Amino acid sequence: MQLCPGGGTGKRARLKIVCRKACGFDSHPGHQTNREKGETNRELVCMNRNKALEILHEYVQSESLRKHCYAVEAAMRSYATTYGEDPETWGMVGLLHDFDYEKYPNEHPFWGARFLKEEDYSEEIIEAILGHATYSGTPRISPMAKCLFAVDELCGFIIACALVRPEKLKGLTPSSVKKRLKMKAFAAKVSREDITLGIQELDIDEDKHIARVIEA
Repeated sequence: MQLCPGGGTGKRARLKIVCRKACGFDSHPGHQTNREKGETNRELVCMNRNKALEILHEYVQSESLRKHCYAVEAAMRSYATTYGEDPETWGMVGLLHDFDYEKYPNEHPFWGARFLKEEDYSEEIIEAILGHATYSGTPRISPMAKCLFAVDELCGFIIACALVRPEKLKGLTPSSVKKRLKMKAFAAKVSREDITLGIQELDIDEDKHIARVIEA
């Protein structure tokens, strides 16, 4: 689901060049003709995601945590379409929600929120990231914040379910996930309470929610 292959590994000053190449843009000004506006929008999308990826890769070295963030990004992009919101913006929230956890676990997500504010990320994004941690005291008001909270723990649990199956995600069903949710010893660090609360806040059918996250 990546928009830009190989994104997020260069210096920030080179992001525009990296993004143009990754998205297939010709750097020559004369290349922009009738499709200039559309191409410019695509370039901005690519730059935004590459910037988020660069931040994620700079602060997170754990492959499992990176994969978790990619999974949450996919789920957030999927839910953005339901609410008529921008999938790119919602996807960035998924990418960045845990970027400070590895280096600053005792300050997560407050350290990350301060950093993102300095990087000029919107208040909606910052509040959603703060809100996914129940102990932050930040209320989840926006659909973005509610969705992030609802998919975060569930993404981790679904990945755990997939890892113990030969077929991985293929053929994984909501009933199978719900059965394992009742097994307290399985993926014990995943908060069942947060998963339940997230579904309640979204006011969505549990099976449909789990199925959507699996498909994302």
